[in-house]
Amino acid sequence: MADDVAHTIPALDAIIAPYVDKTGGLMCALNALQAELGYIDAAATARLADAFNLTKAEVKGVISFYEDFTTRPRGKHVIRICQAEACQSVGARTLTQHATEKLGIGLGETTKDGRVTLEPVYCLGLCANGPAVMADGKVKAQVTEAAFDKLAGVEGDGA
Repeated sequence: MADDVAHTIPALDAIIAPYVDKTGGLMCALNALQAELGYIDAAATARLADAFNLTKAEVKGVISFYEDFTTRPRGKHVIRICQAEACQSVGARTLTQHATEKLGIGLGETTKDGRVTLEPVYCLGLCANGPAVMADGKVKAQVTEAAFDKLAGVEGDGA
């Protein structure tokens, strides 16, 4: 993730400019900003609104609709636990409770050391093999508490 220097107006405009006046340009610009900066902050939202002749609310609506976009920095590792009914029926709630206690954070939060962000997701396509988890973009099936600890790098912690 880039530091705050990348959030200057000229830097934001340089990332956004190639996508203005293109079909699907807003989505492309959002993806480019997230790839470069790690998240889409208020300054980027304002520049997107100006560039695409939209309101900030319209841009925020797109950002909030797609769960891959984030308005805050994420941890080095992103772990998503499926919260859909199929996964809940085979232990996702218990796994989520274990994860939040083990990491000391809630869903949608990042550990203080910036190591792990824990996020909810509402389907990973493994309904018959839950609870399902996506860790750093890799989907895992039938995740146990011990398997979660290994994925999160907290095995053996006394938490």
